[in-house]
Amino acid sequence: MIVGGGAAGLAAAIASGERKGGRRVVLLDGAKTLGAKILVSGGGRCNVTHEAVTAADFFGNRRIIKNVLAAWSVERTIEWFAGMGVELKRESTGKLFPTTDKARTVLNALLDRCHDLSVEIQTDRRVSAIERADGEFVVRYSEGAIAARAVILATGGRSLPKSGSDGSGYEVARSLGHSQTSTVPALVPLVLHETMFHRMLSGLSQDVALTTVVGGKPVDLRRGSLLWTHFGVSGPVVMDASRFWTLAREQGEQAHVSVSLVPHWTPEAARAWFMAQAAANPRKSLGKTLTLMVPERLAEAVCTSIGADARTPAAQVPRGERDGVVAALTRLSLPVATDRGWNHAEVTAGGIPLEEINYRTMESKLVPGLYLIGEMLDCDGRIGGFNFQWAWATGYVSGCAATASPA
Repeated sequence: MIVGGGAAGLAAAIASGERKGGRRVVLLDGAKTLGAKILVSGGGRCNVTHEAVTAADFFGNRRIIKNVLAAWSVERTIEWFAGMGVELKRESTGKLFPTTDKARTVLNALLDRCHDLSVEIQTDRRVSAIERADGEFVVRYSEGAIAARAVILATGGRSLPKSGSDGSGYEVARSLGHSQTSTVPALVPLVLHETMFHRMLSGLSQDVALTTVVGGKPVDLRRGSLLWTHFGVSGPVVMDASRFWTLAREQGEQAHVSVSLVPHWTPEAARAWFMAQAAANPRKSLGKTLTLMVPERLAEAVCTSIGADARTPAAQVPRGERDGVVAALTRLSLPVATDRGWNHAEVTAGGIPLEEINYRTMESKLVPGLYLIGEMLDCDGRIGGFNFQWAWATGYVSGCAATASPA
């Protein structure tokens, strides 16, 4: 029995189906149709995996994560999909997509493979409880119950709850004896206070260096693309860093996010550059001078934020305003009000501790015959196909193990 028909659940169903012998493989899912998250991922193109995946791309117990990834490599993922008729292409970022650029291609291949293997897929079957008795499980759902020798829990985390991953799987796991760490939205855009100038920059994307400080200590520094939006900030660098802000808030700690809009320069270098520009072109306005460093809209926003007149000749900018400009360019504070929540989060940080799982099989160390996989585990990867690789790996390993154990 596989509970949950997302990426990890479908991978588990296929692995089980290929090795089932004379046994039934049943997949239950609470949604009416499968694969909602697959279809919306990667802007509707499905970022299947990344060309290079290591434990360093994830948060969680990296020793365990490393061992799980070693059992199912990126190369195996590529070969696996090719065997299902899905060819992948590599983009300049290292992300791998189907050559059709359609997530539907990926989902259809997975569902067709399940059908070919006679996996029984039952949709609109929301599991309410799983009980362990006399060496087997009784899986109770909306329309009845099914007895199973082995159960693979693949119910997802709490991200995109409309897809069916509303966190209910955690309750089932806890009822069977597992613990759970705090869960927060990850890979989620951040909402800024209304006092910030983000609205006037909506749609502007740029390369930045983002720093997150929690409890007065830097916990994350990364460089990448930031997207200004009508509500705040998004883009890969923000999505990757968001987990640190959401975790800090969950734990009642103070978190501060700042950004360097000129990541290749130190404050001292930026100040020296500005002074040199003012000396060489004293009549050029402050705003026009700054456009040599950042986009025009951003230059205007920076000037407005510190109360400077963008029309002032560069050589006449008071020292205080000059220092304010340098600080805004190299250490701009982002006043984060909140995150965009579970409906906009791509993944869940936190979940069932990896230490409670046998990483060789994904079987529970507490409940023989129970397997836990995918996003419901305390493991979240950065943006770029890494969480899908985790889903394929944990799904396939669990499917193989569940059917290999004695009937």
